[in-house]
Amino acid sequence: MKYEPHNYQKYAIDYIEEHPIAAVLLDMGLGKTSITLTALNDLLFDSFEVHRILVIAPLRVARDTWPTEADKWDHLRNLICSVAVGPEAERRAALIKPADIYIINRENVQWLIEDSKLPFDYDTVVIDELSSFKNYQAKRFRSLMKVRPTVKRIIGLTGTPSSNGLMDLWAEFRLLDLGARLGQFISHYRLDYFMPDKRNGQVIFSYKPLPGAEQRIYDKIADITISMKSADLLRMPELISSEYTVHLSEEERQRYDDLKNDLVLQFPDGDITAANAATLTGKLCQMANGAIYTDDGGTLTIHERKLDALEDIIESAGGKPLLVAYWFKHDLARITERLHKLHVPFSKLDSADSIRRWNTGELPVALIHPASAGHGLNLQSGGSCIVWFGLTWSLELYQQTNARLWRQGQSAETVVVQHIVSKGTIDERILRVLSKKDSTQAALIEAVKAEVSVN
Repeated sequence: MKYEPHNYQKYAIDYIEEHPIAAVLLDMGLGKTSITLTALNDLLFDSFEVHRILVIAPLRVARDTWPTEADKWDHLRNLICSVAVGPEAERRAALIKPADIYIINRENVQWLIEDSKLPFDYDTVVIDELSSFKNYQAKRFRSLMKVRPTVKRIIGLTGTPSSNGLMDLWAEFRLLDLGARLGQFISHYRLDYFMPDKRNGQVIFSYKPLPGAEQRIYDKIADITISMKSADLLRMPELISSEYTVHLSEEERQRYDDLKNDLVLQFPDGDITAANAATLTGKLCQMANGAIYTDDGGTLTIHERKLDALEDIIESAGGKPLLVAYWFKHDLARITERLHKLHVPFSKLDSADSIRRWNTGELPVALIHPASAGHGLNLQSGGSCIVWFGLTWSLELYQQTNARLWRQGQSAETVVVQHIVSKGTIDERILRVLSKKDSTQAALIEAVKAEVSVN
């Protein structure tokens, strides 16, 4: 296929080629993979500035998206890509064979650098989803930092660089520029740009930016960063958000309230306890969805309200494909059981074949987990409606999952995001936080406090 880049894509390609360190903050659907491959292709075969390239990406993006994009465009036909995922023997073979671009999933970065005993001789590194390196204490971050000084050119790609606040930026830019702009130590970064927020005596739970800090941070990183929003550059389809509210019975609601207020819910089949706020949040979300894990590892069904709602939505769709986002394993099991009863063809999107079947219109229903498929997958050819069976607190995963359909290349004029919400439960609070685009830990804590408060 002939590649005819938009003006903003040409700008981004030139930017990557001209900047040895580049933070490319492209909004969802703007084609950051094709942009980066085009720039790498030019650097390899036109200017001869790079020779060995390593791309680090989420598993499915590494396995499916990067090689697919390289094969898709005529001007990239000379690129040889080698995908190093799967068992160790397969990864090792992929990294040894001759290629221009080696692609590995981020979970295997530590293995590659510390355990594979293969030379790390890549002069260029691309980090697809730079936000996945926001934790400076993570093993993948520490491993990559060990070899970062040997890398001559580095490209960080993401649409959500600070999904949990400005504090995320330090680790990401420490990896890019070795601390030249935001400092070499997180303690100095906190001192320069933040002040304590939530605290208990000497124990500080959270920080908030100092007045003017946000702009100062942006000014510091501006010389190596470009940021583009899809709504400003593309004629995007209209995004419609709606709620399908379900109501628990009096008995079901009483069970929910018992757990919320007492933190212990007694069932004939076993005890379910919530030892802390984080655990409680998970328990409440499970109950809102209709089932809950017991202390012995089993699953106890509370209600089928959301399953009934999903059945209604499928029926009203009249054969229009639906992408269904779930969160808990028992959600997947119960949805699967219901779809089998309805004789509705479906598949979990966890393989290249299932993604192909969705995009070619073979699947009336596809099931997706935000944590494993939120980034990078192109699913817009398969449908224009996503149904959230269970919600997530993560604004990043929520936005990225919706962007699988609401993106460039979507042929429908509207994309519908439908949320199945259990009335009077934590679902309502999560949706409120997401709608305000508030992804801070403080929002989660305040919501949990509100849920556990006893009237």
